[in-house]
Amino acid sequence: MDFLEKVFDVIMTKQIFGSAMVILVTFILVSMFNKGIEKIMIKGKTAFEVKRRKTIVKLFQSIFKYVLVIIAILIILDFYGVDTRSLITSLGVLGVVLGLALQDTVKDLISGTMLIIENYLAVGDNVTYEGFSGEVIELGLRTTKIKASSGEVMIIANRNIDTIINSSQKKAHIYMNIPTAYEEKQDKVEKVLMEVINQAILDKLILNDSAYLGINSFDASAISYQLDIHCGQDDRSQVKREMFKRVKVAYDKNKIKIPYSQIEVHHGKDI
Repeated sequence: MDFLEKVFDVIMTKQIFGSAMVILVTFILVSMFNKGIEKIMIKGKTAFEVKRRKTIVKLFQSIFKYVLVIIAILIILDFYGVDTRSLITSLGVLGVVLGLALQDTVKDLISGTMLIIENYLAVGDNVTYEGFSGEVIELGLRTTKIKASSGEVMIIANRNIDTIINSSQKKAHIYMNIPTAYEEKQDKVEKVLMEVINQAILDKLILNDSAYLGINSFDASAISYQLDIHCGQDDRSQVKREMFKRVKVAYDKNKIKIPYSQIEVHHGKDI
């Protein structure tokens, strides 16, 4: 019993029990903060907003975690008799020295933070930087990585990102020209195309301000009817393919002809 009492007394000391409680509370607070900020900033948002906000959420989660860890370490060191006030003062002086020695790194960190907070960039955005176009595959506090469609990766120090073109900041306009036979009645064609657009809006394939624009041109063998389709930048290719498919299905259903080039061949005396 004496041995168990001694073990219990050791465990219940400020150094052991107190440290364990500090670690437990830190873990609980970090978990609660992570879940809380995700619920506040992401829940109920559109897919576009979620993509952008996730980057900010991760930044806040990292900052909060590291701040709490530092505070927990200082409290635990105080339990063991370390003069934390002097340590904090020393760390402050060391921070100033490191700040002067690592000015470029500090600039990178500040620029990276502003890029994320101000929503200039997010992972998955399509951007162009100094003639190099690609997708943002990594957005860190020090560097940003852009991957081109060819597989090349550009790594940019965040302090150098002063001008960058972000194609994902706004919605995309897809102008679709639908070739239709001259003999088809205009009213019928326009009605079918409007039905295709309205159904695509109801299915949330395209945005509400998508529209039928009218006749765009008179070509050699067809009249070109034009649609203005609005969607997210990242969905352009998929939406365009799906809309062409829907138009083709609607044309077949309503027996509207899509003309194609034909060649007439004449033989000798038949000319």
